Amino acid sequence: MTLKEKTQRAAALAVLEPLIKYIKKNPQDNLVKLVDAVQRFAGPSFPAKNFDKIREGAADPDNVYSKLLIRAINDLHPDVLNGMAMALGLGVAAGTKKVRENREKYHCNIPFITLIDPTSACNLKCKGCWSAEYGHKLRLTYEEMESIVEQGRELGTHLYMFTGGEPLICKKEILKLCEKFPQCAFLAYTNATLVDQEFCDDLRRVGNLALAISIEGDEESNDFRRGDGAYKTSIEAMELLKKNGCMFGISVCYTSKNIYSVTSDEFLDDMIDKGVMFGLYFNYMPLGKGALPELIPDPEQRKYMYKRIRDLRNSKTGKSMFIMDFQGDGEYVGGCIAGGRNYFHINSAGDIEPCVFIHFSDSNIRTHTLLEALQNPLFMSFYKNQPFNDNHMRPCPMLENPDYLCKMVKETGAKSTDLIDQESAEDLCAKCRKFAAEWAPVAEEVWNSTPHKPSKTYYYRDTPEGKAEAAKKNNE
Repeated sequence: MTLKEKTQRAAALAVLEPLIKYIKKNPQDNLVKLVDAVQRFAGPSFPAKNFDKIREGAADPDNVYSKLLIRAINDLHPDVLNGMAMALGLGVAAGTKKVRENREKYHCNIPFITLIDPTSACNLKCKGCWSAEYGHKLRLTYEEMESIVEQGRELGTHLYMFTGGEPLICKKEILKLCEKFPQCAFLAYTNATLVDQEFCDDLRRVGNLALAISIEGDEESNDFRRGDGAYKTSIEAMELLKKNGCMFGISVCYTSKNIYSVTSDEFLDDMIDKGVMFGLYFNYMPLGKGALPELIPDPEQRKYMYKRIRDLRNSKTGKSMFIMDFQGDGEYVGGCIAGGRNYFHINSAGDIEPCVFIHFSDSNIRTHTLLEALQNPLFMSFYKNQPFNDNHMRPCPMLENPDYLCKMVKETGAKSTDLIDQESAEDLCAKCRKFAAEWAPVAEEVWNSTPHKPSKTYYYRDTPEGKAEAAKKNNE
């Protein structure tokens, strides 16, 4: 950390630590004071009206997010509360401003989040997961991951997520990164098989690492994809994490087979009882030669998911956990967030990919800087073509707009980065075309019949360069 960052952190902790102790005595009456403190730490990086809305919810004892905040204050260890508050309130807030400045400076996408695969190794073999096919040989060194975070921080990126493989195979290296960069927030997607008491002690010590445990409904539904015994292991890990005051949520891949199970009241209420703070939902993607296209949720199921997630987030009648659907929440983030627009992915071979679900690249961390990758043809193609559809219920250039991915890969010369059995963009997208065609009219009907707030997203087409390029094309 720089001297300025150390000074800011010390000053913030001097206020935050006694404040949290005070709030714990009577959380419901004092929640608003916590919101006030976080807003002071964050400064002007986030709109004041956002904090006004949070403050309004915090003052309402029946608000599900007020209940979530109280759960966090009561259940999380003080070191975890402090660590996450510092990383999110200071680091991410400062980084957000820098990200926006660098987008204008470098004329390319600059991400808020970077996903990193520390290793290709995984001790499970889930149906439809590409990681299980990658073998156990590939691994990023600690020095390479440290460089990724250092470069990212220079660009403004202060959120890092570890995927895999099973990232906790590299938990010593991950913990070392958390210690070195306390101003960053980290999250690891995990199958929870390597969560033990020693690791819980480490989570409390560093404070800025959360876990997203992969689980997919009840025991029958979960073990159908993840193997016998996976559900029991995940539940036991949750119980241990809650006992130790660690922050964790769930990562859910919803498919045509489990979509109703993983969104049921019974499942979510049980997860909240287990201590889950957040739920990250992902639509099944048919990656790899062994993919099962029949697991893609059909149009009616996607329509159900769109409504169900919004019901679950209702501040009065929803669930007291933070829930996101990465495929269905496009309207809140302006469509596709890949290619560095909000995030990108680095696999365990060092390939810099536009998306964790799009395994093509023209850059590698061993031959390119992160900024060079963002300015190379593939990522610039994402930058110039986003949004791929103005209906943000059809955000993806692979699943819902497959012609785009084929076109971008062909024009930029990007190569397949599948670590076992390379797959062309045409072969990958062929598995998506049936769904894309069937979903399009349903998505249009839902989009056109649902009110949406005006998007504040700034695309390449809105820049002076983009407008000049469009005018030139129109005149040709």
